[in-house]
Amino acid sequence: METTGEQDAPTAVVTVGPDGVVTGWSAGGVLLLGWSAEETVGRPVADLLVDPPPGFPGSDGVGPTGLITLRHRDGSTLDAVVTAQPLRDADGRTLSRVVTFQRWDRRPVIADRAFEQSPFALGVYDPDLRFLWVNAAACRVIAHTEEQLRGEMYRELFPELEGVPYTDKLSEVARTGVPARLITIFKPLGSAYANAWATSIWPVRDAEGTVRAVANWGFDMSAEYWARQRLLILNEATRGIGRTLDVVSTARELAETPVPGFADLVTVDLFDEVLRAEEPPASAAVAAGGTVTLIRAARHSAKQAPEGSPGPAGPVGYAPGSVVARCMSTGRSLVQLAGEPDEGGEWAFGPGLAADPAHWPPGLPLIDRSIAAQGFTGKITVPLLARGAVLGVVAFARRDRPEAFTADDLILAEELAAKAAVAIDNSRRYSREHTTALTLQRSLLPQRLPRQEAIEVASGYLPAGAGAGVGGDWFDVIPLSGARVALVVGDVVGHGLHASASMGRLRTAVRTLADVDLPPDELLTHLDDLVLHLPDDSRPEDGFESTGEAGATCLYAVYDPVSRRCAMASAGHPLPLVIAPDGARTPVEARSGPPLGVGGLPFEAVEVELPEGSLLALYTDGLVESRERDAEQGAADLLRVLSEPAASLEALCDTAMKAMLPEHRTDDAALLLARTRALDPDHVAGWEIEPDFEQVARARRLAADQLAVWGLEETAFVTELVVSELVTNAIKYGRPPIRLRLIRNSALICEVSDGSATAPHLRRARAFDEGGRGLMLVAQLTQRWGTRHATDGKTIWCAQTIEST
Repeated sequence: METTGEQDAPTAVVTVGPDGVVTGWSAGGVLLLGWSAEETVGRPVADLLVDPPPGFPGSDGVGPTGLITLRHRDGSTLDAVVTAQPLRDADGRTLSRVVTFQRWDRRPVIADRAFEQSPFALGVYDPDLRFLWVNAAACRVIAHTEEQLRGEMYRELFPELEGVPYTDKLSEVARTGVPARLITIFKPLGSAYANAWATSIWPVRDAEGTVRAVANWGFDMSAEYWARQRLLILNEATRGIGRTLDVVSTARELAETPVPGFADLVTVDLFDEVLRAEEPPASAAVAAGGTVTLIRAARHSAKQAPEGSPGPAGPVGYAPGSVVARCMSTGRSLVQLAGEPDEGGEWAFGPGLAADPAHWPPGLPLIDRSIAAQGFTGKITVPLLARGAVLGVVAFARRDRPEAFTADDLILAEELAAKAAVAIDNSRRYSREHTTALTLQRSLLPQRLPRQEAIEVASGYLPAGAGAGVGGDWFDVIPLSGARVALVVGDVVGHGLHASASMGRLRTAVRTLADVDLPPDELLTHLDDLVLHLPDDSRPEDGFESTGEAGATCLYAVYDPVSRRCAMASAGHPLPLVIAPDGARTPVEARSGPPLGVGGLPFEAVEVELPEGSLLALYTDGLVESRERDAEQGAADLLRVLSEPAASLEALCDTAMKAMLPEHRTDDAALLLARTRALDPDHVAGWEIEPDFEQVARARRLAADQLAVWGLEETAFVTELVVSELVTNAIKYGRPPIRLRLIRNSALICEVSDGSATAPHLRRARAFDEGGRGLMLVAQLTQRWGTRHATDGKTIWCAQTIEST
């Protein structure tokens, strides 16, 4: 019994007698195994099998059906699917069996035609990834015929695909038997565009479940895939570009967003004026031609880390007629492609266009071919336009990816550039306004607190939100005579430039009054009177009412390191927290007076004696008040935070600011911390002086002796002159009691007090005047001098700089 089969993979039909001997051999058997009928008939059928199953082909009338291994005449082996069916007579006796051997990888003809004509790419590989079969669609994708592929190993035929996800996934499925799905980007040979393929890979098993092959199918989903990628990039751009209101950061976000999903390299070049938060050059100047000089604000590559420092990289020049120059002068995007004939220098974007540029569609971007030398496969240059001004240019380039830019890519590039241009211009405008506001802030708040021997200080200030960046809260540390120091904190209701201007006027007024050395309650009285009588011309005439100084509060405290006493008074401001060295809170028994500008009400001063190392915390209400807590609870929270140990006063201040302030603030907040120091008693010397001119010599001698004790003999000459003049004036013009005091601190301070409230003043003595030269001499010999008034008299003081303390 013979059957004919296809030459490449026939089916063999064999008849076998009850004793297992071959009685018939088909022509398909010759083609399949190479054995002729003469060589097989009369032999046991088991001789054709490598490892025959027990009892094959069966004695019960039905033989096994499954996968077996056959011996070829040339010594090789092949796998086949075997079926055995009995031939019976009328009595049901088995006369013989018909055994069919078919190569296991063969399909019925209708399946062959269906798979061959499928628009999907289909392929089958053995476990070592040798090609067993592919259809016509797969052959077109990989540009090989089935005859060229069959029996070849995938990795040897396509070594460039070694290590890519698709090849690795084929091996993984063959090894594990677990199906897989993935999307692969593949550029067919001879094509300038890469296609996205949805691929499914699964194992092919025999009846026993052993993986005998790996199959896959794939279809081209490029349109859907690239459209989705562009949508994802636009979505990322919406979330990722313009987050910081900083020009360089926004440029960096533009460079990083499309890499690597859209481009391999992105550069952003901006005018230097834009980076300086100034107005960009006029469009007419850009269109006038000439070399265009920009600043490389950002550069991001898919294979390299961002180059250089976080700031701009430096200037970049573009010659007249270059792509960038034309792009910026015309305001049109330009697309460049590589790999095409470089005839004429400029070409239209896209295939199928007329050779004559006059026949190109309106608005079609031009192409420059100079990118080939740079190794790019494509480049899109887009001007950054915002509010009618050219801010710079962004270039999207591809050099590592196979696909060329398409018309849809150009639309995406222009969308990205449009979003970024508005964000960059907003950042530029904000930076300009913010710089102006910060300049005002720096001129109003102390940038560096003066070093004081009396106290150690630390401060913190944060404005409300991110508006103008300034507010009406302020603080100050003012050196006073006698080694004392004044601590000031205040608050003008509201925030913004008007509140800041008001704060600046108040701070200047406090410093001026502090220079007069008034007690805290008197200083606030004068400050209140100043606010109450502000000139009418300080108010605007355009109908907008500034907050001004109305509602302003102020706390003024003076600490004396000699007596360790702190005098303070408040004009509507929260009293300070005072924490003793052991962590206990020291109560301040005082009442807060009315806010500034009310007038007619007195301010109460209070004095508190502080142990050395006490901590004073002066703050504004924005630090302790919020929507979640009232001022009393906030003060308790601040006290708890300040009672915790810290490495330094600055660290404690930072910790307190972070702990007390919510993320979204609605008011300015200021905190001034001061840790008190006490002046060593050995550094202070004082004497009572009788109102007798003969005591002047004694005063000079006492001063000289004390300087010798302190090791300051080099200052003796000047000090004796100063003491002589001040004591003489006190005896001549003042009233008892008269007291001389020397203080050795960072400076040598000399003080002479008397019971008269009359203040001396400098005057220019004429040639024949007998007096009037004393204070002039003091002013010339010392670095600072002044008068301090008290309820029982006055003190004239002067200070000399000394090298060490």
